[in-house]
Amino acid sequence: MTTRLADIAAQAGVSEATVSRVLNGKPGVAATTRQSVLAALDVLGYERPVRLRQRSEGLVGLITPELENPIFPALAQVIGQALTRQGYTPVLATQTPGGSTEDELTEMLVDRGVAGIIYVSGLHADTNADMQRYERLRAQGVPFVLVDGFSPKVQAPFISPDDRAAMNLAVTHLVSLGHTRIGLALGPKRFVPVQRKIEGFVRAVQDLLGLPAATVESELVQHSLYTLEGGQAAALALIERDCTAVVCASDMMALGAIRAARQRGLEVPKDVSVVGFDDSPLIAFTDPPLTTVRKPVPAMGQAAVRTLLEEIGGTPAPHSEFVFMPELVVRGSTASAPQGRRRD
Repeated sequence: MTTRLADIAAQAGVSEATVSRVLNGKPGVAATTRQSVLAALDVLGYERPVRLRQRSEGLVGLITPELENPIFPALAQVIGQALTRQGYTPVLATQTPGGSTEDELTEMLVDRGVAGIIYVSGLHADTNADMQRYERLRAQGVPFVLVDGFSPKVQAPFISPDDRAAMNLAVTHLVSLGHTRIGLALGPKRFVPVQRKIEGFVRAVQDLLGLPAATVESELVQHSLYTLEGGQAAALALIERDCTAVVCASDMMALGAIRAARQRGLEVPKDVSVVGFDDSPLIAFTDPPLTTVRKPVPAMGQAAVRTLLEEIGGTPAPHSEFVFMPELVVRGSTASAPQGRRRD
């Protein structure tokens, strides 16, 4: 027991006496200190005493796409932790090709009496989808928040990164390195984040390189799938069009773009520069480490929970979009344009 107390105290950065007070449910410990001790218990793999186990305020559903793209587990973790801190129990429901649909997962969660639902990159981001499904859910009295994607047809709070600003950051960085032929690899055009990225990319290339919008869209934008293979296919097409740099709409696509360059016998970043989007976990440790536009996942996840809890509590947030600024993270996959093809 003494050894355990010492381990927990060291992990939490508090005294053994403080750990003892928390474990025994004694008063006189600040809430933040108590949280640090509980976190230390969890990190070290100790079971919490029964008296310290939180009684759940209820279930909250979290519906995400497949978890192969590491940005979705990262966002799910932020949202799950924030819900747990507020006393709610998160229920993760994942869509997979050939598996349950968003509507089926929604019905399952509603049947289990969830207090609310957070949707990540769901049908609300698809301009071809019927948005009436969300109005029907609202009519059932179930609060919900929508992350990544916006529709003026849905009366709900939306949480989004600034996709247009993200593309401006990427293009500005590449132009500063002398690139004049910059391509954009991204997913199907029907999705709102894709449309916004195209708008930001076209405007940045117009402003910084003076290319006509029609030329940018027809020659420098390549649609594919949000996968490594999709990024590879899109990047191959852009490299064929003499692009010396490729901006990708996800880090997974960017890894595919690096593979495409190597397939053509080119080096990254010597011959082709690659920029990703998300700053997924472990992406700093790829070869080369990936330059990317960091999606503000912690801020977005916490905002989604805060907004949903306001809805649950009867003080709804404005039915509008909360937009979060991304950040350029420069690593080893971008460099000066190849000699002879630099900007004049």
